[in-house]
Amino acid sequence: MTVFMRCLPAAVLLACAFGAHIGTQAQTLRASPSLGSSIPSTGDSRRDAPRELVSGDFIVAIVDSEPITNHEVRTRTVRLEQQLVQQGGALPPRTELAKQVLERLINERAQINLGKDTGVKADEPALEIAITQLARQNQLSNEAFRQRVESEGVTWNTFKDDMRDEIVLGRVREREVDNRVRVNDADIDDYIKTNSDLSAGSPVLLNIAQVLVALPDNPSAAQLSAAQRKAQEVLDRAKKGEDFTKLAASLSDGPEREAGGIMGAREADRYPELFVNAVSGLKVGELSAIVRSGAGLHVLKLVEKRSASMPSMLVTQTKARHILLRVSPQLSESQAIAKLQEIRRRVETGRTDFATEASNNSQDGSASQGGDLGWANPGTFVPEFEDALNGLLPGQISEPVVSRFGVHLIQANERRQTELSEREQRELIRNAVRAKKTDEQFANWQQEVRGRAYVEYRDPPIVAAR
Repeated sequence: MTVFMRCLPAAVLLACAFGAHIGTQAQTLRASPSLGSSIPSTGDSRRDAPRELVSGDFIVAIVDSEPITNHEVRTRTVRLEQQLVQQGGALPPRTELAKQVLERLINERAQINLGKDTGVKADEPALEIAITQLARQNQLSNEAFRQRVESEGVTWNTFKDDMRDEIVLGRVREREVDNRVRVNDADIDDYIKTNSDLSAGSPVLLNIAQVLVALPDNPSAAQLSAAQRKAQEVLDRAKKGEDFTKLAASLSDGPEREAGGIMGAREADRYPELFVNAVSGLKVGELSAIVRSGAGLHVLKLVEKRSASMPSMLVTQTKARHILLRVSPQLSESQAIAKLQEIRRRVETGRTDFATEASNNSQDGSASQGGDLGWANPGTFVPEFEDALNGLLPGQISEPVVSRFGVHLIQANERRQTELSEREQRELIRNAVRAKKTDEQFANWQQEVRGRAYVEYRDPPIVAAR
């Protein structure tokens, strides 16, 4: 997927978080749970600064006196096709896709006009912050990011116009939809009652963990006997209460050993029938008898069994450390990267340890704890930090990572699978209910905005055949 295709969806999220306070403690790494600013701002808009005109273009629709051109439809159609190809989706006929794109542009233009009529705009500082964040997410400087965008056939002014629109869309949708959605305890109880019944017709998801003792294709009696002893030892230790994820991490020959043997929640038909049969009579947390397959001997644990419509109550937590260097007039980004690369080399060659370097160098509140960030759930940190952390095995140290807070060096220490507390479970369900209500509210609101807008269709869009 191209950089430009990654940029536009992210702009909606970034645009709403510009007012977030950036503190000085380790918690500043945390991803903000709120979409912060629907406060009207001043600056350029389509009505203040018209978009570029393309020679030979023509108008295909008018929305509240705002034109939509054939060039806009054609450009968006090509982008949408690229997304569908990247996602493996089927491509409808281009003329049909162009009609869908035109309707989407009409809806967006009506929403943007509503926002601007009520004082919601995207000022230059907000636009520059959004562009800087997107450049950093792609590990590029602002200038390199601009070159990448333009190399994909998009002029910089067009890109900035799209970004302004995304910012306005995000702010007006937050104000008109997100902020009006309320979820109470009764909503959560109803959701649980409706969706937790495994016999209610919703697909059942299984999450199974394994310790695999591998065997060759035609094992000798001695090889089979040794494997059986090892598998039985694992089963006995697990039954006595040892942590199954640690047993898998240290003893399993399976590809998921680094994840504690967890194979992930999926529908039963996506697991080997042998595994499904082995756990069919188990309760969550129980262990199967030893199972033999062509790969070897398996000790299986039923980690989770739930309706597909219920969110998972299990999360993989990561315990990590980091060193943060803040960019300033005294320390440029490149200097911070070079300093952290040198620290990484010293730690990996054994000349020092990560905790000591964090205590001496990190510029946030975790420094006094040797950079320790504690156990963190998925989604705790900002995306660029979390993506780097998720790519590390326990004990590994990342290359320097640039985020909105500065430059980080990250070390993954441990991972564990844990069940959410009752409070966390209800909060997870609250988010699911909120998302459902928001989708419903947005669909209704979008229809209302479209219904109030003046829409005039002109010449039908023309797009070249594939």
